[in-house]
Parts: sequence; C-alpha cells; structure tokens
Amino acid sequence: MNDKNISPKDFSPHLFWDVDVATLDFEKHKIFVIRRVMEYGKLNDWHLLKSRFSMDEIKEAIISARSMDPKVVSFMSLLTNVPKESFRCYTNQQSTPTFYGY
Repeated sequence: MNDKNISPKDFSPHLFWDVDVATLDFEKHKIFVIRRVMEYGKLNDWHLLKSRFSMDEIKEAIISARSMDPKVVSFMSLLTNVPKESFRCYTNQQSTPTFYGY
C-alpha cells in the first residue's frame, strides 16, 4: 500500500505533541512513528499507519522494540501469527522497582 502522500499531520495531534511535525520524516523516523501510533493511536491512526507502511515494516518495528504495551504485543502477535516469545520486549521485560510492599 505505502501511500507516500500521508504525512505526520494526518495523524492525531496528540501522537506527536513533543516533536515538530514539520521536520518529522517518515523514512528517517519510521520506527518512532510506528511505535508511537501503535501505543497511543486511535483506530483512524492505525488505518493511516497501514496505508503508509507495509505490515512487514510495522511488524519488524514492534518485534525489535525494547518496551511496548503488552496489549500491542498481543495484538501484533495475533495479527501476524508471530509468537509473543519472538518479541524483544516480551522476552526482555523491564523490571520496575516496587517502592512500597503493600
């Protein structure tokens, strides 16, 4: 599909609140864009993402992510028929310290 006419401005504004969308390049920042949309995007953003990037590009970006929401991992695992164990963030989960033992 790879619709090159889709720009960062087409996505929900909350996704890229911390960057200048005028300088955001889909080719240079592909992994950043894919991860941001997968974790915080709406359904329309997902459709735009699929139109802009191939499913293989999306899959590779999520598989190589160091941290990712477990729901995203489950969704991509189901969608691509890739076992969760193949995802880097699933096998190398970050430990979060427990400050209070309640």
